[in-house]
Amino acid sequence: MSNKPTHIAYIAPPAKEGSPKKLRWHEVGVVWPHKNGQGFDVVIHEGMSIYGKIICVERKESDKTE
Repeated sequence: MSNKPTHIAYIAPPAKEGSPKKLRWHEVGVVWPHKNGQGFDVVIHEGMSIYGKIICVERKESDKTE
């Protein structure tokens, strides 16, 4: 794995049926690609209790300065 993750993992809990509210994404971890390019390691932040859909998106430049 490289030093910096390439993606951020978010959780999108399922919306309640009939709710007009939009889904809220909550950051739950980070993602590194495998060296062979055929997969990823998803590391969930400590203390997270998650359910629902996990969404992985590329880090923005502002996230990469950390």
